[in-house]
Amino acid sequence: MRYRIVKEEENKAKEFQQERINAFDGLEARIDDIKKLLRQAKIETIKTYRDQPKTYAVIKPTDLIGDFLKDIETLLEK
Repeated sequence: MRYRIVKEEENKAKEFQQERINAFDGLEARIDDIKKLLRQAKIETIKTYRDQPKTYAVIKPTDLIGDFLKDIETLLEK
């Protein structure tokens, strides 16, 4: 009976660990999507500044995005 309990706990740990590992695939896919959105935002910004060469408008919040990316880098470096 004790062996069965230990085996069940080992299986639960393996399943948990596999879920944590698989989560990285989802995160990587989201980063790929974010890269596409960044490219689109850059194009939109270029177009706006071409159309309005004297504007000082912030089209997309690159400073804020940079801060969020720095937070992510910090989390991953620890």
